[in-house]
Amino acid sequence: MLSLAWPWMLIALPAPVLVRRFLTPRSDTSAALRAPLYNRLAATQERRSGGTGNRALLVLLWLLWLALIAAAARPQWVGDPVDIPVSGRDLLLAVDLSESMLIEDMQVDGEMLPRITVVKDVVGDFVARRSGDKLGLILFASQAYLQTPLTFDHETLATLLREARIGFAGRATAIGDAIGIAIKRLEDRHDSNRVLILLSDGADTASELPPRKAAELAAQYGIRIYTVGIGADTVMRRSFFGSRAFNPSADLDEDMLTDIAEQTGGRYFRARDPQELKAIYEELDKLEPVEQEAEILRPIKDLFYWPLALAFGAFLALAGLVARRGSDV
Repeated sequence: MLSLAWPWMLIALPAPVLVRRFLTPRSDTSAALRAPLYNRLAATQERRSGGTGNRALLVLLWLLWLALIAAAARPQWVGDPVDIPVSGRDLLLAVDLSESMLIEDMQVDGEMLPRITVVKDVVGDFVARRSGDKLGLILFASQAYLQTPLTFDHETLATLLREARIGFAGRATAIGDAIGIAIKRLEDRHDSNRVLILLSDGADTASELPPRKAAELAAQYGIRIYTVGIGADTVMRRSFFGSRAFNPSADLDEDMLTDIAEQTGGRYFRARDPQELKAIYEELDKLEPVEQEAEILRPIKDLFYWPLALAFGAFLALAGLVARRGSDV
């Protein structure tokens, strides 16, 4: 189907007629710069008024004008609608950026790494595997904010996750507010596609919306929440008095995370080391994809270059005609 992207450009079609009809030439005896080409054209018109040459000249001028207006209106060929089926889920990932995520209790190749470093690697791999899914990223500490809205651009989301830094959103933990943001983003989505995966290593200390109340609201909207508690149970630390064991996850509120998951039909997972965390996301990766409404695409091909080429041809013909007639003067 042929259509015009800018049909309003056609308003300019009668402009030459209107200019000739309503604007009369002004007599001016002052000095002026004369263009030889147009002087020749004027002389030729005076000498051969009413001849076939003038008609050819007029036809070429109108052809040039019409072709330029047609090109400016941007003609396009719009193809038949094509259904593009999209399968997958809409997944929001909520990641804790509180100060405790800097605790070094994740052992990788004999080296103790901060929790956030391991989380970025494991979640980044999870993102790369979720082809066909729309993913979004929520980061939270004292405040929660949407870092990336639901998108198929997984590479950008993974980049923003890698660039996230502890302290961007404060030092406390606002789990309830993170769930509140997820509700706002998922409430209008298809029922079976409403999924939030929330990872934290502590207890809620900064939310305006209590986590259990947020979970209750999420359940009302049919949003399923999977919670992940991260942090080792025991770590040995050397001191002046020798090695001693302590629990770096003493602040982890597993009861709350479990309640959030159970209220919404999800599940709570515990990650004490990188291997467990990786296994958790591999299990989450097995979520069955759900067919979404197909996206409709109408292929569009621009055709403006055809009238533009016609205008260029008319210009060359006009210039050749003027040059030939001017040489006869």
